[in-house]
Amino acid sequence: MKSLYNIFAAAAMLLTLSACSPQLTTFTQRLYDEYEWTETDLKRIQFYVSDDIVMRRQLTGGSSEIISGEIKVVDGREVEEVVIRRKTPGVLLFLPKENRFAISFEAEGDDRYLIFGPNPKAGNRYALLASEWRRRGGTVTYEGRRFDVEASSAFASLMVDLKKIRKTSINSRTARGRRVN
Repeated sequence: MKSLYNIFAAAAMLLTLSACSPQLTTFTQRLYDEYEWTETDLKRIQFYVSDDIVMRRQLTGGSSEIISGEIKVVDGREVEEVVIRRKTPGVLLFLPKENRFAISFEAEGDDRYLIFGPNPKAGNRYALLASEWRRRGGTVTYEGRRFDVEASSAFASLMVDLKKIRKTSINSRTARGRRVN
């Protein structure tokens, strides 16, 4: 009987915790167009990344400064690796051009951002953009340096807590005018 009680207690706890966690929705061009957010509005939205993003760059001989990544040995070469795990929160730093978001997932350093934009091949969801995509991966700029990303990172897209956004946007009103008595 005690184990049955423990199972129900655990299930209730899980249900409570899942109700508190954000219900994330993929950020798409349609959503962006529907709400007509300005850059200021977008800077107040909490973004999340849908999938892991793994960035690597090969270190050259001599001294090099490692700021945000780790040094690893891959195939006998020293590489710097930066990993952004799925559901990592991020913020908009700026709009480099129309329909392009510079999103930062790190608290320090305004040069630590990735560019996301609508991908027509994926329902116009805001996906990670690279300067070039190849069969095995792509190339992105991060901290002003070129990093290679794995092909699986091409599926990483932005997500938002739409329920929270809708709550925020409900606080608006339209004045209907006022007439003389």
